Amino acid sequence: MSDRVIIFDTTLRDGEQSPGASMNAAEKIRLAVQLEKLGVDVIEAGFPAASDGDFDAVSQIADRLQKTQVAALARTSKSDIDRAWGAIQNAARPRIHTFIATSDIHMQYKLRMSRDEVVAKAVEAVKYARSFTDNVEFSAEDGSRSDRDFLCKVFEAAIEAGATTVNLPDTVGYAIPSEFAEMVSYIMANTPNIGQAVLSVHCHNDLGLATANTLAAISAGARQAEVTINGIGERAGNTSLEEVVMALHTRANTLPAHTDIETRQIHPTSRLVSMITGIMVQPNKAIVGANAFAHEAGIHQDGVLKNPMTYEIMKPETVGLNRNKMVLGKHSGRHALRSHLKDLGYDLSDEEIDLVFAKFKELADKKKHVVDEDLEAIITEGFLRTTDIFKLDYLHVIAGTTVMPMASVQIAINGRPVKGAGYGNGPIDAAFNTIAKLAGTDSELLRFSVSALTGGTDAMGEVTVRLRENGLIALGKGADPDIITACAKAYVNGLNRLEYLKTHPVKQAGRV
Repeated sequence: MSDRVIIFDTTLRDGEQSPGASMNAAEKIRLAVQLEKLGVDVIEAGFPAASDGDFDAVSQIADRLQKTQVAALARTSKSDIDRAWGAIQNAARPRIHTFIATSDIHMQYKLRMSRDEVVAKAVEAVKYARSFTDNVEFSAEDGSRSDRDFLCKVFEAAIEAGATTVNLPDTVGYAIPSEFAEMVSYIMANTPNIGQAVLSVHCHNDLGLATANTLAAISAGARQAEVTINGIGERAGNTSLEEVVMALHTRANTLPAHTDIETRQIHPTSRLVSMITGIMVQPNKAIVGANAFAHEAGIHQDGVLKNPMTYEIMKPETVGLNRNKMVLGKHSGRHALRSHLKDLGYDLSDEEIDLVFAKFKELADKKKHVVDEDLEAIITEGFLRTTDIFKLDYLHVIAGTTVMPMASVQIAINGRPVKGAGYGNGPIDAAFNTIAKLAGTDSELLRFSVSALTGGTDAMGEVTVRLRENGLIALGKGADPDIITACAKAYVNGLNRLEYLKTHPVKQAGRV
């Protein structure tokens, strides 16, 4: 058995199923390029049968990537498999990933199929997928709640039909590590042809055990881990790529496997996912959280100053945390900016550098030092966005202890300027009310959060909003040294994302 674990990243597919985390094609392509730089072995680029938008995004990713395998998800139907192959057929290394549920509860209530019918459907799908490519993965949805002997039967049949990877998902996050490891061991021992395929695991985090279950499975013989950046995904999320990779990297003395991930790209990739999806990383998140390498207790600080290994089991630089002390300000030039952005993981074109540089100079005139978080906010505002239907042109707010808060706003709707004014309970409420009236939206504000990206009174403020309209949920994000302007930008961005979802409907494929 190889001691190398294949890293299968499903941020673009399963991760995108996080409420409000839908990405447009440009955002998916940018993230896919970064994932290839990170060194993931397989990128599950999407579910092409879900929508034309998903098909186009998967196709463009397949055309773009050269080293990483590009996988497309498909149910066990010929139409889904045709759609998947149509999207990835030009990939340098295409993979078709097909699945069907194998637990009794799913077969009885969802599929209304017998065990024999499920086996037959799985075999038919794998054989059909194999007619397009010899790189076929089969997943047994809700595998952790399936009968073990039936799982072995399904996997044996799928491998016999041509599957080169068979996947055991803990679809609902039900397993515990000892149980899951035992299940992996049982499958390895009781599936006669398991040596002809790679056994994969795909864990969800409903009980907070996704990473623990994945590591237990690897110890028991699984050699592919299906993961997402920052652990994003529907419900409580998926197994976190950074946690699995760094656990294997840091505890190589006890965990019998390794990956080929370029760990210095972990932190830049985490930041990019957070910016694109608008889902903030919790401060105490392992590996990539803001506090992951922060020390406040005096005893800890003293120990770290004497020897970082007293309280840090990993070097921050190992995961790509920038320790460069170069200060960027209004006197910095394009070369310094480009170099620093490359250190942060952004390899931008000349045109993109020009856009960022103009915004950078504008910000540098307002505050003394421009830090990494400022640059990321500029990039987000510049071109990690949906195609804008709404654009904020002008905002003027009046507020204070003796006046009723009022906002005067001008927005462009498909390039046509409209303006108006309105009142609210505070300056932000007034701005939101006025923008909503001008945009004609019936959306509901579900969440509103504000954070300072940097210290000091000149800090760049970042605002995240979550909007809901007719069952669609979208996240909006905005950043600006003026917090009220940041709020308005976030709200407008959320409205644009809602409009994108309206024109790019996604139907769910079921769960893996």
